[in-house]
Amino acid sequence: MKTETSSTATCPLCGQSYTGRPAVSRTDNKTFICPECGTRQALESLGISIAEQNEILETIHRSQLDNH
Repeated sequence: MKTETSSTATCPLCGQSYTGRPAVSRTDNKTFICPECGTRQALESLGISIAEQNEILETIHRSQLDNH
């Protein structure tokens, strides 16, 4: 039986605490960052504006709240 432990980490990019699986920074491909910064880096690499990134992240957060 596999058990997952939840630990808290601090994102080196935004300074926020987070739990869950980290993302790997696209900047150096080795630094662990929070999922939100990981999503922002992915969206930025696609040329999506900060305003649209904010809208996308708000939608993701709403969806996560609805599922809990």
